[in-house]
Amino acid sequence: MNEELPDLVARFRVKKGLFRKELVEATLFELDTFGCVMKTDKVFEPGDSVVLELVMDMPFDEIRAEGVSGLVTERRKHCSNFFYSIDFVALSSDESSPLSEKLRRIREVLTKKQSLKSRRSPGAAAGFRQLA
Repeated sequence: MNEELPDLVARFRVKKGLFRKELVEATLFELDTFGCVMKTDKVFEPGDSVVLELVMDMPFDEIRAEGVSGLVTERRKHCSNFFYSIDFVALSSDESSPLSEKLRRIREVLTKKQSLKSRRSPGAAAGFRQLA
């Protein structure tokens, strides 16, 4: 499994009793235009629907994509947690919708953070030393 995505979490609510809901925060391991992979100890079945809030932590603010509807398509158990593949549903094909725009912005920032991180990693430095 890949590393968790930097500064990005998914939040969702699950029923806890008859009238209460619990806010759960899960780490994300993949994110693209069509869906994501998240890790949590909460149990979902393939075919279940989930509404996510994706939150990208930034130095001065956050980028939030709220109300992202998803369909659980795959579940893999790992220790006491599960990795879930979630396909985004009901995202309009209109790339200019506010939600699509926020998701695009999160993916852009994520790509920049990952490329900066890969340049700072010890393996990258060793690669530069070998070139000299």
